[in-house]
This record gives sequence, C-alpha cells and structure tokens, in this order.
Amino acid sequence: QVQLVESGGGLVQPGGSLRLSCAASGRSISNYAMGWFRQAPGKEREFVAAINWRGDNTYYADSVKGRFTISRDNAKNTEYLQMNSLKPEDTAVYYCAVHRGAWGAQRTADFGSWGQGTQVTVSS
Repeated sequence: QVQLVESGGGLVQPGGSLRLSCAASGRSISNYAMGWFRQAPGKEREFVAAINWRGDNTYYADSVKGRFTISRDNAKNTEYLQMNSLKPEDTAVYYCAVHRGAWGAQRTADFGSWGQGTQVTVSS
C-alpha cells in the first residue's frame, strides 16, 4: 500500500503562486499515472490535473489550464503541482492521488490511493 503526503499549501494573495508536492512511500509509483484533485467547502471533490507514468502526457481541468502545471520525478517518487495566477476560487483542500493504471480516465474512482490533503487559501 502506498502512502501519500502533500505539502506546500498555505495562504497566498490573488495573483500569487504556490508549489504543491506529493511524496509517495511504501512502493514505487513510477508505473502509475498520478493526479491532483481539490475540494472546496460544501462542494464535491473535483479533478484538477493528471500526468501519465512517464510524465510526457498531461491533462488539466479547464478552470486551471494555462495557470497550473503538473510534473513528476519518478526517481524521487514525487509529483508536483505548480500553481500560478491564483484566484480566490482556487481556495480548497488539494489532494494528490495515484491512478489505478499508467493512464486513463480522470474520475475519482479511477484513482486508488489518496493523500490527506493540504489547504490552499487565496485571499487578500
């Protein structure tokens, strides 16, 4: 069983940037796609971004396209989410997750392991 720990969240002003990290332990995640989801208060968890096992294919929600960048370092068993031009509507708990396969659909049910989440708050 893989354990995932997110870090890098915090409070940032609108227009600012944050970089989230997700460190995996327990087993290698190099053969699996990974993703980021977020959940705002009173809302369902939603997909943010995903990256395939090799890191050469990515997919983003329309709401973050052009502002967020997902990446991974398989040697470090870690994935990242660079978030630029942050908006108040990006405020949420951000979760990293490991896909059940090397690539595929981006529904929450397609991801088998989840981190505990890190809070991102965008406010002036």
